[in-house]
Amino acid sequence: MKLWGGRFSKSTDKSVDDFNSSIRFDQRMYRQDITGSIAHAKMLGKQGIIEKSESDLIVKTLGEILKDIEDGKVEFLIDAEDIHMNIETILISRIGDTGKRLHTGRSRNDQVALDIRMYLRDEADEVSQMLSDLKDIVLAVAEENIETIMPGYTHLQKAQPITLAHHFMAYYEMFKRDGERLFDLRKRINVMPLGSGALAGTTYPLDREFVAKELGFDAITLNSLDGVSDRDFVCEFAFVLSMIMMHLSRFSEEIILWSSNEFGFVDLDDAYSTGSSIMPQKKNPDVAELARGKAGRVYGSLMGLLTVMKGLPLAYNKDMQEDKEQIFDALDTVKMCLPVFGGMLSTMKIRKDKMLAGAKGGFTNATDVADYLVKKGLPFRDAHAGVGKMVAYFLDQDKALDELSFEEYKTFSDLFAEDVYEAISLDTCVNLRTVTGGPAFETVKKVIEKYKNM
Repeated sequence: MKLWGGRFSKSTDKSVDDFNSSIRFDQRMYRQDITGSIAHAKMLGKQGIIEKSESDLIVKTLGEILKDIEDGKVEFLIDAEDIHMNIETILISRIGDTGKRLHTGRSRNDQVALDIRMYLRDEADEVSQMLSDLKDIVLAVAEENIETIMPGYTHLQKAQPITLAHHFMAYYEMFKRDGERLFDLRKRINVMPLGSGALAGTTYPLDREFVAKELGFDAITLNSLDGVSDRDFVCEFAFVLSMIMMHLSRFSEEIILWSSNEFGFVDLDDAYSTGSSIMPQKKNPDVAELARGKAGRVYGSLMGLLTVMKGLPLAYNKDMQEDKEQIFDALDTVKMCLPVFGGMLSTMKIRKDKMLAGAKGGFTNATDVADYLVKKGLPFRDAHAGVGKMVAYFLDQDKALDELSFEEYKTFSDLFAEDVYEAISLDTCVNLRTVTGGPAFETVKKVIEKYKNM
């Protein structure tokens, strides 16, 4: 008979056991479940709710069960439904009636809420470390390419010259914000719901603050209904993971473009590329493509969670069992992508010559020609219009701005002087942009140094 079977006159159908069971996926929370039960048992003994000797035996046996699970000596049962009932069933089989006292003053509703918070708290720390490792790689590549000039784009059209360091540091800022979101999210995860019971607390004199301290929580929930039915933190975690994947996907898209023959800005390392089964010349950016594709998978988890929660009345409903597969899959996906993406970045070869050549084409210094005229006294709109006409002329002549003769420049404006060539050189175009956040070599170097010292 199941631990909750007293009210029932016959066993559940096997298909219902299979349908109802969550042990296939929630068994990964075994450590959190046992740790939470140990703290609960200690509190029960401390409060005199059960005998201290019983509390001590439960704590000791739970520790032994944890070791046996980690040693691969425990096989979980489908008909025990979930990780909570599996652990309790094993406990009772080892110490009999004393094990039955563990569940005093709690429900599986607040127990699972506790377990998922503890599990996601640990996962938030792990993802944060992975993000930190990726940021270090981005920072290292940037530092090596402070003076690597490349074209910056808008609408995927060449716009203005920047540096690879400046470009990479844009992604550093994105990953930095992701880390900040994780840090902020962790505060909302780290609130302890145990003691909420099924929905209305309990009549036992629980010491919730003691359990919270034992388990490293910053606070306890203050409404038992919300304590068992809140999954905001799961949805929020899925959102943060989706943001991480969105940033990885954007970065991947650029790596895919840059590694193409048309761009040729980077060569991906053989260890982070694949080939074709039919075309022997192919070297495919599969790591970047998979990261880009898996973003949709994580988005799906977020949408699944929001859809599950959107119509649920208070308090707990079995629908909420669906939260785990969604968030677990999202976590597994992100944790798979982050290290391999970092490896791809750290091993790829930067084609500085190709990037420089790319910046020289497409009139990326056209804005600087206009700025040159403005500094000579021409209103910006007049300068903008004049340079637009120059570009049209250069396109007909198949020339770049710095290839035009001085005499040709003078035909467009008497304001042009011999210093125009220096004013529109790519080095000048980049290095005059010293405004904070700009691409000038020294400006970007200062930002890199700031983040290295944080």
